Amino acid sequence: MQKIPATVVTGFLGAGKTTLIRHMLENAKGKRIALIINEFGDLGVDGDILKGCGDETCTEDDIMELSNGCICCTVADDFIPTMEKLLARENRPDHIVIETSGLALPQPLIRAFNWPEISTKVTVDGVVTVVDGKAVSEGRFAHNVAAVDAQRKLDENLDHETPLSELFEDQIACADMIVVNKSDLLGEDEADALVASLKADSRDGVQVVRASMGKIPVDVLLGQGMGAEADLEARHEVHHHHHHDDDDDHHDHEHEHGHDEFESFVVTRSEITDPKAFSEQVATVIRGHDILRLKGFAAVEGKPMRLTLQAVGPRVDTYFDRPFGSAPRETRLVVIGQSGLDQAAITAALQA
Repeated sequence: MQKIPATVVTGFLGAGKTTLIRHMLENAKGKRIALIINEFGDLGVDGDILKGCGDETCTEDDIMELSNGCICCTVADDFIPTMEKLLARENRPDHIVIETSGLALPQPLIRAFNWPEISTKVTVDGVVTVVDGKAVSEGRFAHNVAAVDAQRKLDENLDHETPLSELFEDQIACADMIVVNKSDLLGEDEADALVASLKADSRDGVQVVRASMGKIPVDVLLGQGMGAEADLEARHEVHHHHHHDDDDDHHDHEHEHGHDEFESFVVTRSEITDPKAFSEQVATVIRGHDILRLKGFAAVEGKPMRLTLQAVGPRVDTYFDRPFGSAPRETRLVVIGQSGLDQAAITAALQA
């Protein structure tokens, strides 16, 4: 049985996690998404908003609230049983999304996916950290720091001593994707500088994307395939040091990015001869152009089967899935990224 992918959405109160999730549910395209929301005190409004979304992919049963305080402190008696209940259902979800409270450390939650009760049935597809772009660029971590602190005082399980800056660092250190939300409120240079500094502060290969109103294509948000629970060492909790590698973001400023916009286009080409070399070629193009996702299939000379190709950042997976039959033997790739992609250069490089 295939493991169900779970995406963890983290970020401080007010960063826009709920808006992001609502947009995702409205655009789920028939994917059955179950949602686990970590509520706090009297902040139970999120649940109501989502329960009202009325979409066939998001029924009342698909939303579960953990209301006993911070998820990372109640793993055994709250989170695991909720997950077991979800996994025992007849119509299992295609994907599970977990919205943590703004103050939860993501690391203990990721660690919980190694519990024997759930480890064989579910995997962490990716950790998405949502930040309030405007607040962070102004040197705060949230639009309303007082509200975040008030939220923290409500939960006696929480460590009230850690400065918010450290909690923020933990959320960044654990992320596979960082969403700079409200980026429409930033000037172009401000947004560029913030993206570059978040890239420098996160692990290698972490994708930093801009959004406004949490609008991110579902294909970009879900399906990262990270298996984060097997990779905890890399996701250090606070007090870590790293050197800044300036060379890494030299291509971030080559072209203007439209605000909160994503684009996708299709590249076709004739048959390929060597799948391994082609995968390497695709990975090189992705790195050179900051492409977020690439997927499609290739016709390989002399092979009746289609070679399916999926890439998340520069990590490319391929497998033969089915015969072409009467379909034309061509290679068709869909490229997804932030707007401003150099379509002509990418097309030429993939067709080379």
